Amino acid sequence: MTNDTKHTKQTGFHPRTSKLTQDYAQYNGYWLANTYEDYGASAEYRACRDAVIVTDLSALEKLEITGPDAEVLLQWSLGRDIRRLAVGQITYSTMCYDTGGILDEGTVQRLGADNFRWVGGNKFAGDWLRKQAEERGLRAWVQSSTQHLSNLAVQGPNSRKVLRNVIWTPPAQPTLDELGWFRLAIGRIEHADGVPIVVTRTGYTGELGYEIWCHPTHAPQVWDAVWQAGEPHGIAPLGLEALDILRIEAGLVAAGAEYDDQVDPYEAGIGFTVALPRKEDDFVGRDALMLRKDSQRQKLVGLEYGGETVAGNGDKVYVGGVQVGTITSSARSPILRKNIALCRIDMEHSALNNEVDIALGESGVQQPRSPATVIAYPFYDPKKLRVRS
Repeated sequence: MTNDTKHTKQTGFHPRTSKLTQDYAQYNGYWLANTYEDYGASAEYRACRDAVIVTDLSALEKLEITGPDAEVLLQWSLGRDIRRLAVGQITYSTMCYDTGGILDEGTVQRLGADNFRWVGGNKFAGDWLRKQAEERGLRAWVQSSTQHLSNLAVQGPNSRKVLRNVIWTPPAQPTLDELGWFRLAIGRIEHADGVPIVVTRTGYTGELGYEIWCHPTHAPQVWDAVWQAGEPHGIAPLGLEALDILRIEAGLVAAGAEYDDQVDPYEAGIGFTVALPRKEDDFVGRDALMLRKDSQRQKLVGLEYGGETVAGNGDKVYVGGVQVGTITSSARSPILRKNIALCRIDMEHSALNNEVDIALGESGVQQPRSPATVIAYPFYDPKKLRVRS
């Protein structure tokens, strides 16, 4: 009998995060910090909204897609029109099954004419892409770089001030101040002979922010450089607990919450990741998505509700005695000072200001109900002025 048990791995930033916490959670086969002992989720959250934070997201699945047919493979496999993506540009897209259900969602970085990087959450996405390439006879190669590429998110209103003194880019690349939203630059830490990195203007917090991508052996040096530059600007570490509140406020989706393989991008609130009808080329799930778009049964909406109890993922939403929706994510918003939730609800009850009831607890009608109101989301900075600043 073979033993297939695999130990959860440490990221390249573990030598630094482990000095600040022992509270870790497992994600995608890696340990990521959940909270930091001298801070706590509330202080970490506030630091992101008011100053600047660093958070280790190295467990995200990263795939290098190369070869003369790399663009063709991604054009077939993703909902976005990848042909429109310029070198140095990033786009957010979904990867769907032929049923229209979501396999993964994430970003595509175009590093060169035939060189792309996918960053998502599903560790099986690479196998699925390789299968697509094989079945279509494409000269494209898909290789996981998760173990070879660490990434540190630097987020918050002071993030540009911090990284301005950390990121060096050569003349052919944009400077940090020139780097636009969903763009990347190739550079080094501090000077021309420093640690090689890629910096992207991306994030998962709804704040102005960046991510630094480096080899795991260089991760401690990257952390130290950012931390030292950030101390005058109120830098703090941030764990998964605070990150979840931030992404809910920003209306950003999570696997297993807002979507799974039974939910399509329209039901998950990310229908914009499917370029119908603008994308002329065929792609996986196109026919199913066209049908599902025209006959959408549910919609992702925002809810606000009172009380001391925060709804749980999966709690049922009712109108009268009829279930009309399901809570996908919920939190007590520190900055808005109210309970908020994302909810997948029947189209008939999705209009703004509609009144519904949340049954607090998985057993539904047997649990106390909290009145709730359908509201617009993102709940915080709905025009995305901060992330675009």
